[in-house]
Amino acid sequence: MFAQERHNAIKRIVSKQRRINFSDLQRLVKVSPATLRRDLTELEIAGDIVRVHGGVLDRSYLRSEISFDERLLRNSSAKKAIAAAAAAMVPPGASVLVDAGSSCLEAGRALLGRKDVRIITHSVGLVEAGLRGEAEVLCIGGSLRKVSGALTGGAALGALDRIKADIAFIGASGLDPGEGCSTTEASEAEMKKVMLARATQKILLADHTKWGHPSTIRFADWNDFDAWITDKKPGQAEMDYLAASGVKVTIA
Repeated sequence: MFAQERHNAIKRIVSKQRRINFSDLQRLVKVSPATLRRDLTELEIAGDIVRVHGGVLDRSYLRSEISFDERLLRNSSAKKAIAAAAAAMVPPGASVLVDAGSSCLEAGRALLGRKDVRIITHSVGLVEAGLRGEAEVLCIGGSLRKVSGALTGGAALGALDRIKADIAFIGASGLDPGEGCSTTEASEAEMKKVMLARATQKILLADHTKWGHPSTIRFADWNDFDAWITDKKPGQAEMDYLAASGVKVTIA
């Protein structure tokens, strides 16, 4: 197969799969690793694909992040159930780091009526809702990502370094049984990593639609979490894997 034929085949595969790891792509194209790496370099320079650690992305995959308002509407009943279960886990006197995802926003809102908790967040939506709540709200400032309503960047990361919380509620854009938890954007991935490092108990809040659909940037392994609250039980093999990683799964 000539180089141009290989390039066209690679582009067709990546366009269809949207996200594919290196070994699977090599198997489909039937070339040596060295040849595939060379082809991918040329295609990336031409702007046809995006290379990430261990794989390849279709360029449209990076433009697929939906608006925060749209995310709030998707699976809203499941997110409210997850949020209620998460809020019920918070004991009196606890400090809670709340991520900027839609499920985490619902969990933060569920805590706002309590005077016995402190909420720490970089979610603009939760800060705004805090004006009408009873809970103390500590705001993590930074650069605004309008698509997610999150404050990120160096200022936000620096503020987190000075904080220690009892619990962290963390959201994810994608979940994979082998690769763990991922999100769509680098600055938000960094925020999630630091929030996990600054909390004693780490709880993932994510509905079942995220399972098996990893996103662009991985930010945590499963063993980085103590618990996962979701709305639908994964298969038994997945449950066994999560148990071996030390993750307790709660179905809301």
